[in-house]
Amino acid sequence: MVVAGAGGGLAGALRAAELGQRVLVVESSSHFARGNNTSMSTSMIPGAGTRWQRDAGIEDSPEVFFDDIMKKTKGTSDVAVAKALADVSSRLVTWLADYVGIPIELVTEFPYPGHSSLRCHTLPGRSGSLLLRDLLAKADQLPELDILVPARLSDVRVYDEDDVCAELTYPDGSKEEVLCRSVLLATNGFGAVPEMVREYIPEIADAVYHGSAESRGDAIRIGQQLGASVGFMNAYQGHAALATPQCTLAGWANVMHGGILVNASGQRFGDETKGYSEYAKEVLAQTGKTAVLILDRHIYEACLVFDDFRQTVESGALRWADDETSLAESFAIPPEALTATLAQVQDYVDSTTTDEYGRTYWEHALESPFAGIRVTAALFHTQGGLCVDQHARVLRDDHSPITGLYASGGAAIGISGFGASGYLAGNGLLPALGLAFLAAEHAAGYDYSSDLK
Repeated sequence: MVVAGAGGGLAGALRAAELGQRVLVVESSSHFARGNNTSMSTSMIPGAGTRWQRDAGIEDSPEVFFDDIMKKTKGTSDVAVAKALADVSSRLVTWLADYVGIPIELVTEFPYPGHSSLRCHTLPGRSGSLLLRDLLAKADQLPELDILVPARLSDVRVYDEDDVCAELTYPDGSKEEVLCRSVLLATNGFGAVPEMVREYIPEIADAVYHGSAESRGDAIRIGQQLGASVGFMNAYQGHAALATPQCTLAGWANVMHGGILVNASGQRFGDETKGYSEYAKEVLAQTGKTAVLILDRHIYEACLVFDDFRQTVESGALRWADDETSLAESFAIPPEALTATLAQVQDYVDSTTTDEYGRTYWEHALESPFAGIRVTAALFHTQGGLCVDQHARVLRDDHSPITGLYASGGAAIGISGFGASGYLAGNGLLPALGLAFLAAEHAAGYDYSSDLK
């Protein structure tokens, strides 16, 4: 098997090698360990019905997770892919812990929007770079697996069931052909191509792109040349809390612990808890395309478990103030307006009522001293791509699979439906790791159901 992309595709490479396959991973960037979308994530992987949940007394199942996906996407998610990923999610998380050796832990401090159970699993530090580090460490232990970097998968030709040709292009322009039985396209989406983003996702085209520079739509081009169908091309993961101008991730845990966002007028402008992806376009619509994320000492301390948040603090993006007036002056916000906003939030918390935007979740009222971070909207990655089935096989318009061709992550359709409103935390990593994992099992002829008998 040839795997194009050393991000989430490594899960497929490792699983294929574990099942006895020879694997070549082809990666176009020499800096992938710090610069691909997996490494830039917060390493949140949903798993439904895991032992970590059972140990915490949490009841969950793939069926409940699937229902959450369909509810969040208003029934628009691809049913076969959503069901396959919900079904494999617990097995994937367990495999990452037991086979790869990742120190998996369950996030229990707060619920992520749209998940009816606490099911987001991560690792200490909650950093994608640490997740990728552990995947690479396991890859180094396997003689069946080689990583070729830098080299780009530039073309795929399919001859028959046992004969697929992967064309590789090196930085000097030279090419090499590798014969294999299957190719997994794990090169992410097209977020690094402004023209494609503006064509397919105009609502987020003016946001800061905060993803891999290698997300150039290669998989979509290669798949379409072979007759593949594409879908959900306007789907994406955005983020409403990228610190600016520092370009570090402030994180949405701030909001779920009780934080708020205000605009240049000192006013809130929506229900922040509906999700950091769809809220990105709300931030983009504000004056200057920015907002101020407001938190307090309690939230600050709770969020220090995130490497990204600590980096934001170290960058100088976070500013402390003793009171509302000082905070407002620090960010050039009208003091009276900010004071009124914070008083209104206090009333909502005290009365446990739904606010004018529909926000119902308030962990606690904000207390002085306050802190603020100027944030802007970001595009993290696109979530539309090649149509795939429950085995991650790339499909034609007539739904027939293209022999030997698989896709995962941003190269394939995701499970977020259309746009950004269907995004659930982990909807980036689960298709990246999960579809790659399922592709490896199918390519190796492995049938998990037979192990259950």
